[in-house]
Amino acid sequence: MISITAIIKSKQENIEEVRTIIHNLVQQTRKEEACVRYDLHTTENVFIIWEEWKDQAGLDIHNNQPYLQDFIAKSESFVSAPIQVYKTVQSL
Repeated sequence: MISITAIIKSKQENIEEVRTIIHNLVQQTRKEEACVRYDLHTTENVFIIWEEWKDQAGLDIHNNQPYLQDFIAKSESFVSAPIQVYKTVQSL
């Protein structure tokens, strides 16, 4: 199992735009066969996506999906900092 945590910090004036494009991303991604979990957590202007994937092959397919590429392109002008993505493994 592969775990990913993505942290997206929206500009204050773009919170609703970011929320809209993230919601679309979450809905589309949850349909993917290799997606085990794709949960969205929020606080003010910070959006955190917690992901779990069956395997690297499934994650590779996800990373090339047009809706993910569209999200990345659209979000560039709405975020206050680069999106942080952490690939992790459970340690305990």
